[in-house]
Amino acid sequence: MRILLFLSVFVLLTSCQNPIKKEELEPTHQTIDWVVREGLPTKADSLMTFGSTYLPVYSEIYQQNKNFTFNLTATVSIRNISLKDTIYISKADYYDTHGTLIRNYLDNTIYVLPMETIEIVVDEEDKDGGTGANFVFDWSMKKNGLEPFFEAIMISTAGQQGLSFTTRGIRKR
Repeated sequence: MRILLFLSVFVLLTSCQNPIKKEELEPTHQTIDWVVREGLPTKADSLMTFGSTYLPVYSEIYQQNKNFTFNLTATVSIRNISLKDTIYISKADYYDTHGTLIRNYLDNTIYVLPMETIEIVVDEEDKDGGTGANFVFDWSMKKNGLEPFFEAIMISTAGQQGLSFTTRGIRKR
């Protein structure tokens, strides 16, 4: 009887472990190594199209009222949707709710290969952006090519409650 009780308690305790393993890493904005992705277009400027895209993100959202906020992890996805052409990203700037530049993610132009996705993660603990954070990306591509696709996925969990939603970038004119 004691063995059965012991086994029941053991199974109960071990089954309550969090299935999500959290790796302890440095904050993402400090550990991204964009240097390996540096590259400039090989074609002359007259053969390239240049653009700028605005992407809203949320590092926190209001909960219950304006005095309480819920922190979120934001994954910013930069997608090259072309099957054959490389795109180039020359700026990835992160702004807070008030329009103040928080950080520049790029020092030099980087490339994104055909059908490749690269990501920027704004950690859940990073509340610098606030409830109305923004990214602005400057990019270039081959004329008449497919524009890059920018999307953000925000997510957080607390207890048994989970929250997630997405936003999409829009080209600035």
